[in-house]
Amino acid sequence: MGGFAIQRLDDIPDVMGDYPGEMRMCTEHIGAEQVAITWRRMPAGTGGKGSYGHRHRTQEEVYLVVSGTLEIKLEDEVIEVSAGHVIRVSPDVLRSVWNEGPEDVELVITSVRRADGGDDDEVELVADFWPE
Repeated sequence: MGGFAIQRLDDIPDVMGDYPGEMRMCTEHIGAEQVAITWRRMPAGTGGKGSYGHRHRTQEEVYLVVSGTLEIKLEDEVIEVSAGHVIRVSPDVLRSVWNEGPEDVELVITSVRRADGGDDDEVELVADFWPE
């Protein structure tokens, strides 16, 4: 691939399926070797509230709020974060995100890319983490 890659976000598949919004896993599409990067658009009323939370065994995550106002639940604390803020979450912290609205939230999620491409044992899902 050479020393750089340029990719249109619209050309990267949306992995959300029938769930509202978009999530585009950019890492493989740009051939990133060290950094995992995901772009997500969350319409109002979407995210993890009423659903599950997750934590990682070894990976920290960094969330950059590009637009809108994101609610992020970190363990027992819910924090409202507006565009222009960056949040670092250590691997062991249980987390989930939510967009109360009214506008869409756009965010970029980064972490260290795992050499093995990921493993189901790496992520722990916790049901009913953020009850409605």
